[in-house]
This record gives sequence, C-alpha cells and structure tokens, in this order.
Amino acid sequence: MTPTPPPTPPPRRPSAPGPHVHHPLFARFYARVSVSADAHGGLGALRAELLSGLTGRVVEIGAGNGLNFAHYPTTVTEVVAFEPEPHLRRLAEEAARRAPVPVTVLPGTAEALPAETGSFDAAVASLVLCTVRNVPQALSELRRVLRPEGELRFFEHGAADSPALARLQRALDRTVWPLLFGGCHTSRTPLSAITSAGFTLLSHRSFNLPEQGPRLPSSPCVLGTARR
Repeated sequence: MTPTPPPTPPPRRPSAPGPHVHHPLFARFYARVSVSADAHGGLGALRAELLSGLTGRVVEIGAGNGLNFAHYPTTVTEVVAFEPEPHLRRLAEEAARRAPVPVTVLPGTAEALPAETGSFDAAVASLVLCTVRNVPQALSELRRVLRPEGELRFFEHGAADSPALARLQRALDRTVWPLLFGGCHTSRTPLSAITSAGFTLLSHRSFNLPEQGPRLPSSPCVLGTARR
C-alpha cells in the first residue's frame, strides 16, 4: 500500500514585524535631502525609469518617505509599501494619499514581510538593500511573496570597481558610515546578492551618482530588472 504523502503546508505569512527600526535624526535628514536630490540631482528621473512598465500588484520594501509613489504607472493596480522607521513611514503615508495609484503603507521590515506567498506581480527595492540587516533574508522574502515569473525592480548603490574607493568603502562600513546614515553600508554587492537569492537578471546598467564631480562612497549605483 502506497503511503499517503503529507499535506502541503499553507503559504507562509509571517506575523512578527521584525526588529525595531528607529533612526529619528537620520530620518529627518534623509527626508529633506532626498526631496532635493529628486528635484535637482536626477533621482526623480531614475525612479521613473525604475518603475516604468510595471503592472498589477506591487510590493515595495523600505519605502522611506514615499518618493517612488508619484512615479508608479497607472497600470499598477495596488502598491503595498513597507517602511519600518516611524517618521519616514508617516511621510510615506502622506505621499500615498497623493499617488496616482492605490498605495497602502505598512510597518514591517524586509526580512519578515507580513504577506502571502506568491501574492504580488512585482517587487521594488530602491536604495534599501544597503540598510537591511540581513540582505539574503530580505531577498528571500521578496522572492517568496512574488508569483512565479514575477519581476524584481532594483535601484541600489554598492561596492566600487575602483580598488582605492572600495578600500575606503570597507573602512567606512566598519566605522562611522552606518552610524551616521541610518545603518547604510556602502560596500555591499547588490547584483551578486540578487542572483544568489535565486533571481535571474534580465537587464541592468551601472553608473555613478552624481554623474559629474568626485565619486562619493555611495556613488556607484546599479538599476535593473530580475525575474523570480
């Protein structure tokens, strides 16, 4: 007699919000600087490029003060955005009310998304993988909540290709940079992290931000698309 296979477990839905995140001074600094960078530093155009062509239901992690929301195309039916920092989340809620698509802003960290498995058509990670406490776990969560063949759109800064700047990044990450900039790390490698999490890269481009002038520790950036 063939044994009856065990029942398939239901889709996992974490109930815990994850670690507490609170950076009151950095949150206020970022809220001011990011608005100026969007308007005058070219970040607004990059956000529009990142989100162009998205459709269906989208999850966004580390939404910050909600600057992406204005750039979602109307082909998106719903955005569920997670932001763990209280001050930034309040600003994101205000931005959600002005967005051209329905946006719900919720507390929660990328490492423990309170969302059903396979419940989103696309995911957005925008200048957030530098700050999450556990990058592999965050990307595993994004992959879990995406439907098969769902898209991951990413815009991140990371490790420099210049040996001198890369050494500086590593030194800063071991000392003052995360303390000053809300847990940010400059020497992470988003492309390798994304592929190691099981995503397939479809397209990406690398560039410096700002494009002119001296390279900063956070200048090397990558923007692209991957598939679950």
